[in-house]
Amino acid sequence: MSGLKAGDFFPPNVTFTYVPPTGDLNVTACGIGIQYDASKEFASKKVVLVAVPGAFTPTCQVSHVTSYLAKLDDLKAKGVDQVIFIASNDHWVMAAWGKANGVKDDSILFMSDAGLEFSKSIGWTQGDRTLRYAIVVDHGKVTYAEVDSVRGSIENTGAEGVLAKL
Repeated sequence: MSGLKAGDFFPPNVTFTYVPPTGDLNVTACGIGIQYDASKEFASKKVVLVAVPGAFTPTCQVSHVTSYLAKLDDLKAKGVDQVIFIASNDHWVMAAWGKANGVKDDSILFMSDAGLEFSKSIGWTQGDRTLRYAIVVDHGKVTYAEVDSVRGSIENTGAEGVLAKL
C-alpha cells in the first residue's frame, strides 16, 4: 500500500502500543504498555492520527505537539473524539513525552508504532523513522491524509492544517 487518501477505509489489523495515562506526570513512572487496536477503535470514533519522526525532537516538540495542545478544544468542537501521536519510539518514551507536555488524561494519547509496522504498511517512513503525517479517520473512513515533506514544516499535519480540513 502506498499512503492513504480521503475515501479509503482505515486498514484492518492495525495496532499500536501505549501506556494508558494515570494522571501522574512523573516521567520516571513507567507504567505497563498495552495494545491499542486502532482498527477497532477508529471504527466508532473521529480520530486525528499524527505521526512524527521522534518524541522530543526539535520540530516535533517545539511546533507539532504544541499545536495540538493549543488547539485541542477547537478540534473537539469539530467533533474529534481522540488525538493520537505515534512515532517509532517505544511506548515508554511516548508516555514520557506526553507527561513532559502536561498531558494527564486521554485527551491526547502517545503511542508507539513499534517496528514502524503501520507506517511501513502505508509507505510513509524515512529510514528508521515515520514521515511526518496526519490522518483523520471518521468512523473507519479516512477523510484526510497528508504528509509534510519539507523539513521542519507542519503545514499539512499540524493542528491548524488539520482543522482547516475538518
